[in-house]
This record gives sequence, C-alpha cells and structure tokens, in this order.
Amino acid sequence: MSAAATTIADGRAVLGIELGSTRIKACLISDDPAEVIATGSHEWENQFVDGVWTYALDDVVLGLQSAYAALVEDARDRHGVAPTAYAAIGVSAMMHGYLAFDGDGELLVPFRTWRNTSTGEAVAELTQLFGVSIPQRWSIAHLHQAIMNREDHVRRIRHLTTLAGYVHERLTGERVLGVGDASGMFPVDAAGEAYDAQLIARYDEALAESPLAGSIAGLLPRILRAGQEAGRLSDAGASLLDPSGALQPGAVLCPPEGDAGTGMVATNAVAPRRGNVSAGTSIFAMVVLDQPLAGIHPEIDVVATPAGVPVAMVHCNNGASELAAWVATYRRFAQLAGAEISADEAYRIAFAEALEGEADAGGILAYNQVAGEPVAHLSAGRPLVVRGPESRLTLANTMRAQLYGVFATLSLGMRVLRAEGVTVELMHAHGGVFRTAGVAQQFLAAALDAPVAVAESASEGGAWGIAVLAAFTASGGGDLATYLDERVFAASAAEPLEPRADDVAGFAAYLARYDAGLDVQRRAIEVL
Repeated sequence: MSAAATTIADGRAVLGIELGSTRIKACLISDDPAEVIATGSHEWENQFVDGVWTYALDDVVLGLQSAYAALVEDARDRHGVAPTAYAAIGVSAMMHGYLAFDGDGELLVPFRTWRNTSTGEAVAELTQLFGVSIPQRWSIAHLHQAIMNREDHVRRIRHLTTLAGYVHERLTGERVLGVGDASGMFPVDAAGEAYDAQLIARYDEALAESPLAGSIAGLLPRILRAGQEAGRLSDAGASLLDPSGALQPGAVLCPPEGDAGTGMVATNAVAPRRGNVSAGTSIFAMVVLDQPLAGIHPEIDVVATPAGVPVAMVHCNNGASELAAWVATYRRFAQLAGAEISADEAYRIAFAEALEGEADAGGILAYNQVAGEPVAHLSAGRPLVVRGPESRLTLANTMRAQLYGVFATLSLGMRVLRAEGVTVELMHAHGGVFRTAGVAQQFLAAALDAPVAVAESASEGGAWGIAVLAAFTASGGGDLATYLDERVFAASAAEPLEPRADDVAGFAAYLARYDAGLDVQRRAIEVL
C-alpha cells in the first residue's frame, strides 16, 4: 500500500473544501507534508435574479455533495481506497455578501453575493460614521442598505453570516467564523481578535431607532483565529456531506475562512511585507501591512490574515470570466474546423499566442467588466473590446489585451497602495489563470512592476489553502507564518519571475489608454 493510501485508510488525511464563484473544489492532502493526494470539483454559476447576483442554498448543498463524491472517487481511482474519516476538515468560500437568517434558521432573502454593487448609499454613510473605508461587498454594507431601503425582513434578522460560515454551521452546529472572513463582515480590532468594540458601539447608537433586534454584535458570528478548534463534524454534518453514510463524524474543523484568507495561505503570504494575487471570477491583491495606512481610500479594504494581522486588499469584482468566454469562443471555432481540443489546450494555445503580441497589445483595449466595478467607479458591467482604426487587430494582440484586461483594474488599485508607501518584496499568485505556465505570471509582473512567483499548488488555490489551515489546527496551532515557512513551504520550488522592461512599458501604455477610456464603459452602461 502506498504512503498516500495508508494516510487515507488510517484517517490521517486532511480535507479542504472551497466554494468559489464558478467551482466548488474539494482537496485532500497528506498530514505532513501538505501534498495533494486527491481532488474533486463541481461546476456552478451565480444567477442574476430580480436584479441580484445570487446562489440558491439548495445548490450549495448539492454542489458540496457532488464535489465531495468526486474527491472520494478520485481517491479510490488513484490509491485504491476511499476515505471514511479525516484528521481535520476546513471550509472556505467566497467572502462578503449577505446571508440573513431568522430565529428558526430560515433564510430571509436570497443570498446577496460579493458581486452586487447596490450598496453605494450605505457605504458612503458607514465610511463617514466609522472613519474607515467600507466596501460595497461587506456584509455590514448590505445590512445597512437593507435598513435604509426599509426592507421588511430586517426586523426578523437574528443572525448574519458568510457562505463559509453557513456551510461550517451545517457541518458542525457551530456559529463561528475565522477572523479573515469576519473582517469582511464588520471591521475587526487592531489585534485581530474581535469586532471593533468602538465601531460596534457607534453603530448601535446610530441605529438605536432601527428595526434591528438588539446590538449588531449579537447578530455576528463569534470570531476565531487560525489554529483554534472550531467544532467537530457532527452526525448531521457527515450525512450532509456524504449521503452514502460512509463518512464518519468526529473530525476537528478549523475556523471557516474566506477565499482571500485561504489564498494568502496557499501562497505563503501571511507575514508583513508579503503579498499575493488571487485570480478567478474576481481578482484581488493582498499585502500584509507592517504599519497602518495613513488615509481612507475607497479602492482599498483593510481586512485580516487568518491569524489576525492587518492586510490591505485591492478587490476587483471582475477577473477572468470575460477572458474565459473569449477562449471558449476560439475553442468552438477550432471544433468547427475539425480540431477537438480540451479547455486546457485552448488556454495553452491562446496564451502562447498572447506572448507574440505587441507589448502594448497593438492599441487594443479589453474591458472585462461583467459586473459593476467599484475600484474603477463603475456601477455596472459592459464587457467591451475597443480599438482605433490604427490599432493592429491580430489574434496575438487581442489575447494580450484580454490578459492585460484581467489585471488592469487591479493595477489601478495598486497605484493607491504605492502612493501610501506600501511596499512588497514579492507577489505570489494563484488561481486557474496561472495553470498555463509563465504567461499570466509574466503579464502580472508587468502590471505590478514587481516579481511574481506561482507555487505548484496554484491551480488548487483556496481548497488547498483551507486544507493547510485545517492541518495547522490539527497540529495544535502556534504561529501560522512559522508553520507555513517550516512545515509547508520549506521545499517549495516556486521561482519568481522578474518583470521585463518592455512589458512594463507596454502595460503602462495600455493602462493609460484603459484609464482614459473608462468613459466609454460608463457611456455603454447608459445605453446598453
């Protein structure tokens, strides 16, 4: 029996599950080192219903079961043994949004995801009240907007949570949240141990005459830090995850986290002056701070690592979705021409062609906004390709423009951090767009004018990251940065790619046109 098979059979493997925007991924790792030994996934999509980006909670459960079943099958195929028990389990999901429940645990309104940009009035009022930037995605922004809109359900709210917190409670019965995810619900204190008590008091006073039932503090999940136990897999939780009945209860769970926190773990970017970029449906950069920001910036969120250390976050609602649609179009053309190619091969071909494009993408601009984009001050999304008559329209330039478009809004936000004097020695990147070796990494280095490293686990992303956090809890906790350096990444072979001067200059020219052309996007929102 192989080492991996023995680990699975002995119940020493660690399970991580992440509910992303387009995929629910399950990742099984060995207890030490944290090597991937099985994976499973389930494809899903958000729905735009009555003006709201949402997912149905029934689809959450079905997706969890499907991804888990795929992982079990993968373990059986690869190692000849199916897991029935785990040393630890972790749950991660897309951050922020609005899940409001009544006293019986019934969802009061459909899940409002991070992608919604309907809380502008609330954000303006809360930012002034708190003296810190409150993004439109945050749970408190959604709650406050519902109060401002006089929505009837507000008076019935008895608790709020995130998607990760919801799934964790279904598995364990515990209403808790990791500090990283919690920091996207309501601002946390400087120590990263609790919600900011002064801001809680300020909000309670301002909302004393609102229909809310008591203090906002009573509606929020209890905060835990990385390494703390967050409950055990219950009988009901085991049955929920594995309706076949093979999964045994009892595994310890780590605090549920958001995808930003697991991305930091997956890239070993939890210590000050380290940073990471996560690219998927959305794209965001995280830089761990060694001192507070001097000003308030709507483009910058201040959140926390899973250990509670302050982080500056540039979050863009639109990442690689539009790029994926273009690649799918070219793949379909290839099929019509008689060439059956896989999705991975389509990306490889398209990305390789992008390397042949001109450094500034030949004057072509690609706006990837499928949804609203607060960093670019866009209330809605209208994907566009824009060029002048002098632009060189080639496949290579078009694909380079699309890849540049993934990173353009992120680069606008990072300019604000640079103006604050925030520096980062190395950016680590992860997400499916980096599965094609070197290409997106090269363009991101140009966009940030900084070296970028991509770990071997990059394509597994947050599912692997939350599995590592679960293993950290099972090990007894301690200092997360030390654990990652010494136990997880000690033998990492990720090589940083330095930015190339011609790409940096080309991307700068592209970004200048992109920034100036945002008025075209705003006009498109008005007429389309």
